[in-house]
Amino acid sequence: MEVEGVEFNVLRAFHHELRVDALAWSPESRLDGIPNIRLCTAAADRKLRLLTSDLQDRHEVKVMQGHSSYINHLVFEPTEGKQIASVSDDHTCRVWDLDGNETSVLRLRSPGVSVCWHPEEVFKLMVAEKKGTIRFYDLVTQEAILSLDCSPLMSADWCLTNTIKVGAVAGNDWLIWDITRSSYPQEKRPAHKDKARLFKWSRANENLFATTGCPGKINSQVIIHHLGHPQPVMMGSAPVGSGLSWHRTLPLCVVGGDRKLCFWMTEM
Repeated sequence: MEVEGVEFNVLRAFHHELRVDALAWSPESRLDGIPNIRLCTAAADRKLRLLTSDLQDRHEVKVMQGHSSYINHLVFEPTEGKQIASVSDDHTCRVWDLDGNETSVLRLRSPGVSVCWHPEEVFKLMVAEKKGTIRFYDLVTQEAILSLDCSPLMSADWCLTNTIKVGAVAGNDWLIWDITRSSYPQEKRPAHKDKARLFKWSRANENLFATTGCPGKINSQVIIHHLGHPQPVMMGSAPVGSGLSWHRTLPLCVVGGDRKLCFWMTEM
């Protein structure tokens, strides 16, 4: 099947009874050799579901519960994928193993909106809180080792190709920190008139990132930015857009729309 130059095949449909609020892929997922698919969802019933499939006969679902309010974001530990971290409106960040056991609970001072794992150091976790604080935790001591400040934020992301960079959206603006220099952002620019919703760094280029406008409108704005350019490098929109993700090696980003996926390809 081909849609406007993008070819895709449906490998398997996972039937999920409830609305999915967040989704994360395990780094163990692969299609070469023996297929192994593992992903985790956060649903409207405040539970995580770990789905594992070989795209043939094996299909497992493990339900994890512990959060008492909506789960806003989740992520797999990126080196081996043996742990999952999730943040919620219940003012906690929880870390789980693949058996569904809660291994850590970090108490937050406001709802958790984003969580990111360090790409190599498995004991370092970044947690962004709605009130405008981004903290870095040592999971061994369960203590915060660094914090960044801004106005109330909607989303934050750790640049996995250069971990001194952190980005976020707050109000109408995007913000960038160099965590070695200051707890306050080094760069701040307006992006979305209708308030910004999501921020995601590209995996392919440490200067490339995307932001989305707040959903709820007929069309949600998607903007791709480059730190070397004063103006956005690309602007688009997705019908009733939600979610934002980048390809692992290409400058290709995707947003979910009204029963469709919208892709944007840019230059490095």
